[in-house]
Amino acid sequence: MQTLSRQNLEDILHGAAILGTGGGGELSDGLALIDDALAKGKSFKMVSLDEAPQDALVCTPYMLGAISPLPEEEEQKYARLPRQTEPSILAAYRRFQDYLGRRFYGTISCELGGSNTATAFYAAAMSDAYIIDADPAGRAVPEITHSTYYIHGLPAAPIVVANAFGESIICENVIDDERAEHIVRALSVVSRNDVAAIDHALEIREIRHAVIPGAISMAMRMGEAWRLARVTGEDVASVVAKEGNGLVVFRGVVGENNWKTETGFTIGEISIQGQGEQAGSTYDIWLKNENMIGRLNQVIHATIPDLICLIDTDTGAPVTNPNYYKGQNVAVVILPAPDPFTTPKGLSAFGPSYLGLDQPYRPAIT
Repeated sequence: MQTLSRQNLEDILHGAAILGTGGGGELSDGLALIDDALAKGKSFKMVSLDEAPQDALVCTPYMLGAISPLPEEEEQKYARLPRQTEPSILAAYRRFQDYLGRRFYGTISCELGGSNTATAFYAAAMSDAYIIDADPAGRAVPEITHSTYYIHGLPAAPIVVANAFGESIICENVIDDERAEHIVRALSVVSRNDVAAIDHALEIREIRHAVIPGAISMAMRMGEAWRLARVTGEDVASVVAKEGNGLVVFRGVVGENNWKTETGFTIGEISIQGQGEQAGSTYDIWLKNENMIGRLNQVIHATIPDLICLIDTDTGAPVTNPNYYKGQNVAVVILPAPDPFTTPKGLSAFGPSYLGLDQPYRPAIT
């Protein structure tokens, strides 16, 4: 068991934001959750899958919705509704334990991302539970079906959903993760595109084969390498690529870009004009919460499940969506896909076909 220091937590969240490929929530929100728990005297205790008792009950808490703000006219629709002071993820966690009549031993993050990783950590710390050093994605993903839980056929239900207005819903008898995605996404759309959800309440013995072990430690190593690169003045993008066994594939400046909120997702495009050795070339990214497709000179260069990461080369910070802007100097870093997503079932859920592309998956890093 490891009690994570503030520096450990910061490294994890920065590493998770890099591995989040633009998604996974705002890093600032994640750091605020960590600091809130620490200010309340809570600690963050992490255990491996082998250290946790095999009959320990764990769950996966997360926030689901679009990652872009609502237009003002949409915000006005929610003005009459009451706002709760208790964070919705804690309300969902408490309601789930009441429903089960059993306490959770710990939490598993649903994905690696600046906010969603912290959400699982926060629920554990505030409930005096443990963080499990594993996750079902090894990156950030837009839908519930994009997980090793789905690949292994583990049931998501029962699912507890809560929003900022004090409304909570228990979803039972949900046939699979695909249906879970439709239900929870719909609840998000009518909840200001932001709901807390908790699913996959299972014992360690039931779940250990269906998650990626050491995912949190991997994010911590990435975050530490990123931090030290900034301190020593090394090229951050190159360090990130080396730590993740990937490559820096493009450097340039953001040109035309746009985004919109649609059906509970943030959809957008980023056009990068090449600089230096890439002068005269372009790299275009299409995103759906996360960066999904990279096109070099209009030809598809990378797709999910590979990680298409964007680094601000002036600040070294990972670029989260939709926080890109015209004139921003960036580097595109491609990291290899987590192994479970390169299997036939993994690719059927989270590969080129999900994007409507009629082509097989071709790893950008070989």
